[in-house]
Amino acid sequence: MEASVQRTGKPRQNWAGLWNISFGFFGIQIGFALQNANMSRIFQSLGASIDDLPWLWAAAPLTGLLVQPVIGFMSDKTWLGKLGRRRPYFLAGAIMAALSLFIMPLSEVLLLAAILLWTLDASLNISMEPFRAFVGDMLRKDQHTAGYAVQTAFIGAGAVVGSIFPWLLGQWGVSNVAGEGAIPDTVKWSFWFGGAALFLAVLWTVLSTKEYSPDELAGFGEDVAHPDGETTMRALAARSYLSSLAWAGVGAAVVLAVAEFELEKEVYLLGGLLIAYGAASAVAISLAKGGRGTNMLSSIVGDFSGMPDIMKRLAVAQFFSWSALFIMWINTTPVVAQNFYASPDPASAGYQEAGNWVGVLFATYNGVAAIAALTLLPFLARRIGKVQTHVVGLLCGAAGYASFFLLRDPQHLLLSEVLIGIAWASILAMPYAIVASNLPQRKLGIYMGLFNVFIVVPQLLVATVMGSIMKAFFPGEPIWTMLAAAIVMGLAALAMLRVREEAQS
Repeated sequence: MEASVQRTGKPRQNWAGLWNISFGFFGIQIGFALQNANMSRIFQSLGASIDDLPWLWAAAPLTGLLVQPVIGFMSDKTWLGKLGRRRPYFLAGAIMAALSLFIMPLSEVLLLAAILLWTLDASLNISMEPFRAFVGDMLRKDQHTAGYAVQTAFIGAGAVVGSIFPWLLGQWGVSNVAGEGAIPDTVKWSFWFGGAALFLAVLWTVLSTKEYSPDELAGFGEDVAHPDGETTMRALAARSYLSSLAWAGVGAAVVLAVAEFELEKEVYLLGGLLIAYGAASAVAISLAKGGRGTNMLSSIVGDFSGMPDIMKRLAVAQFFSWSALFIMWINTTPVVAQNFYASPDPASAGYQEAGNWVGVLFATYNGVAAIAALTLLPFLARRIGKVQTHVVGLLCGAAGYASFFLLRDPQHLLLSEVLIGIAWASILAMPYAIVASNLPQRKLGIYMGLFNVFIVVPQLLVATVMGSIMKAFFPGEPIWTMLAAAIVMGLAALAMLRVREEAQS
């Protein structure tokens, strides 16, 4: 009997297996780090004002919002022979992202840079989303925590490389001076390096791993069949159209508020998104009522409304924590340049120096995250549980953001980044470790995609609303965005108190 049980279970992965499964994320995170640390700098070098930054960033999270559930749904239903289930999406996304990184530094006009950011973010999301499900596919439940910890370590390491490379190039003598309407050579070469590294890292995972086929997963006792989702569709068909109207109504109210209260025009994106979801929900309900529920739209809408309770509770914490992160990514460069280097002018040498130092700061928090994911977080989780560990991590992040108000020397900001790094490690590892073992294998991709919606929605909200708030209350004072980030991260910690720890096998 014991031998039979052993034969039907997934093999336990050694450290080489854990490495190969997540190594591609190292390259993907190099791309994200270059994007997060340098796009505001690129936009401002091409003539954008600080007030323009939120709307220039808005297309990226909107793309992720659309891409992740779709890719999750598709990857659940894909099997391309030797390429497998998730790896085709890794590879396609990596090729597109690498091309975007190679072309981005050649941008000479702001519009082209904004379009390339959209393309880059879409490509990174195509690669990233299946990686989350890939861990669940390849690992036994008792290895999920280790798998996501290793993945987080690669995320941190990749971000260190991507964040610090412009600064290193400057130290090696590469020009860091941007001419009028031009991008510094340090940024150009960093993006080209990042494109090559991203593609090669993802290719490593594609070539070094072999996915379990549907038959093999069935032999392991995994429920991998693609049922028609009768229960979900019946629940969707039973819904009234009032919820759809409510979503559309809120969106319409947001659109009207733009004109009434003279809000920034990028807020139209938020209103349009809400209206679009209301319309999509109505169509999905109509299809389900007509007995045509076996389609992508109905499946996504039905699974969104029927997410497991633990995912819904975690989603609230995800919403607030990623709101804080996006505030940081957009505003750190202008904050450091103005408040620590006294150089708010993007064309000044001091601003470019500040931009490079921000790269070092971002490398620091990512390096701390890589170490914390493998050391501090498992230590705390064993003693106080995953939920409380995540609370501690989020409170560290709130303290790190708040410290920007207390410090004056840019070197001292390294201490802030240590605290932010602990939060970053927890955000990347703990929620996924909590939910992964509770997700049905047959829907792992779609549920991970829907879970990641609560990463993207706050980014879109920050991109559309934060500019209006800052312009109205703190014009020309970006330092106050860090206080906003601290408050929002604190709200994430409070939200985690509603999450009940569940026993894991």
